[in-house]
Amino acid sequence: MAASASFAERFKSRAVATLWRILSGWQPASLWRLARLVGPLIQHVSRRERRVTRINLGQAYPELDESARRQRSRDSLVHSSATMLELGFAWLGDARRVSDSIQEVHGRELLDDARDRGQGVIVLAPHFGNWEVLNFWLSSHFPFTAMYEPPKLAALDPIIRRGRERQGARLVPTNPRGVAALLKALKRTEAVGILPDQEPGWGSGVFAPFFGRQAYTATLLPKLVARTDARVVTGVARRLPGRGFAIHFLAADERVYDSNETTSAAGVNASVEAAIALDPAQYQWEYKRYRKTPEEAEQRPDWKRFRLYR
Repeated sequence: MAASASFAERFKSRAVATLWRILSGWQPASLWRLARLVGPLIQHVSRRERRVTRINLGQAYPELDESARRQRSRDSLVHSSATMLELGFAWLGDARRVSDSIQEVHGRELLDDARDRGQGVIVLAPHFGNWEVLNFWLSSHFPFTAMYEPPKLAALDPIIRRGRERQGARLVPTNPRGVAALLKALKRTEAVGILPDQEPGWGSGVFAPFFGRQAYTATLLPKLVARTDARVVTGVARRLPGRGFAIHFLAADERVYDSNETTSAAGVNASVEAAIALDPAQYQWEYKRYRKTPEEAEQRPDWKRFRLYR
């Protein structure tokens, strides 16, 4: 059984790596056209992604009627397909072509001003647009450190690592050693990136509102701010369908600087909401952001009744 699983993993890794290499030579416009073909297929066959996307959109935008919610769900899955298809381009494509695909940069002064004042910069990078293109731009312009967790398919690790590091980014593990590396980078007035919308394990977060519902949110940010006096910005690479990307840096909600972890987490979620407002369809709504519940944390016997995903 183990040998069979090992063969299946090798086969899948080779297939994915081959696809990345093939698509690395495509232009963003061609990748977007392919995504428009693939997205509806995912909508049709992937019940889990379709269901979670609609549930999350219903929570975030209750004012939308069923028709509008279905359309936004379809648009979202097209953008998610585009992100996956663009991975080879971002990691393996010619660096000049990737750089040229970035048509606009907004808010760079937020990073420059902080570093001029001797402050490090924490970039909140939610799952919006193409965050690998954002990594490419950041590591091309600033000393940049980000946490990295190896993929489940171990054979793909060297490809992903080289792709993310090729412009100079430094990847550190998602453990206390990695946190220490982020602190050192911030004290050198460098930039670091963290994922603000990934659900942490129990004990590493607090509940804070996200589109009106309590979401378990990591508390890494207030710990970094308290020890470094860093400035916080939200960064995204918004897709310009058929043309390329626009980089946006937005000032974070002021609550992120609060010493109270729950207040800070509320500021983090508000910052993510502000970035999503740039184009709601480009957010990765198929992620189960509300998987954990306050009732489960309190160990109430009926906590399953409060689940959003059933």
